[in-house]
Amino acid sequence: MYLPHQIVGQTLNQRFDQGVRKHFFRGMEFAAPVADPGWFGPGSAVWHVHSHMYALIFGLQCAAYLERLDPSIYWMGMHHSRLVKRTSDGTAIPEIDPKGASVRLGHSVAFFIGTAYGSTETAERLAQSVRAMHHTIKGVRPDGARYDADDPEWLRWNYATVVWGLATAHELYHPNPLRGKKIDDYYGEFVRVGHALGGTDLPTTKADTLECLKSYLPRLAVTHGMAMSTGANLALPHSAIDWAIRDTMPKWAKELITHRDPNIVERTARRAAVWSIINGLELAAGTAPEFRQAQARVKSGTTVSHTLPEYVLGDDPVRSRQEVELSFN
Repeated sequence: MYLPHQIVGQTLNQRFDQGVRKHFFRGMEFAAPVADPGWFGPGSAVWHVHSHMYALIFGLQCAAYLERLDPSIYWMGMHHSRLVKRTSDGTAIPEIDPKGASVRLGHSVAFFIGTAYGSTETAERLAQSVRAMHHTIKGVRPDGARYDADDPEWLRWNYATVVWGLATAHELYHPNPLRGKKIDDYYGEFVRVGHALGGTDLPTTKADTLECLKSYLPRLAVTHGMAMSTGANLALPHSAIDWAIRDTMPKWAKELITHRDPNIVERTARRAAVWSIINGLELAAGTAPEFRQAQARVKSGTTVSHTLPEYVLGDDPVRSRQEVELSFN
């Protein structure tokens, strides 16, 4: 007989298998080659942080929210992403398209699980595909400013929001979080992913990342579409995750969207409720099979402690957007 949490876990895993693994994990290798540590390997801070699937998913949502405070990245999404709804003639509407959001999340989860636990070849292929997509994202904002997803300044902003979102979600909601110098180990290791995507001059500690993010404040703004997603400080239980996403933001970013922290008692209670949701899901679902496969791959040791991304700036082949999209399928 299955216990209630086992039934919930079975349902969660079936949904994840059908909604994410089936579509976005194809071609990714976690069990082989034996002794290949990938980009991080056993004992790494990245393996510890990314092993909690539901905290990782929450962290990606936090990163995406903070990222969109850059108007250029916001308009990149409006012009090029399936994340938003569109009219019959293709005009973007500043409303999230549920199907598009699901696809975006699937790609993101696959990328951050694949680069963390996948073989070296898997990590390299994922990074090359994402870089290729970035190479196609260029355009002009409604105010006439040009944007380019390969611009080093915006790659740095994008990277900093991602590592901040993932690390902060881990510190708040992992049952055994890294602290102090150990969380800095995560920032220092994760920079390999940023370099693999073409980033340069990237922050490598928590303090440096926070400073990097704040340095962009003069360039940031709340666009109309971003304002629509901020909302009021809504109460539990219906918007617990919505509130928790904004709760992870630096003080100056909260001020930008007029988010106000509740008193310490209410804030602690809200965080406790979100902690229960995230860890309840993780407990029910159990350890991700990709993590177990990676552990088995290196159980007898590794050839080196970790490998490094091989990308050299500017050495990608030129590919059309259609060719790039086919590589994701």
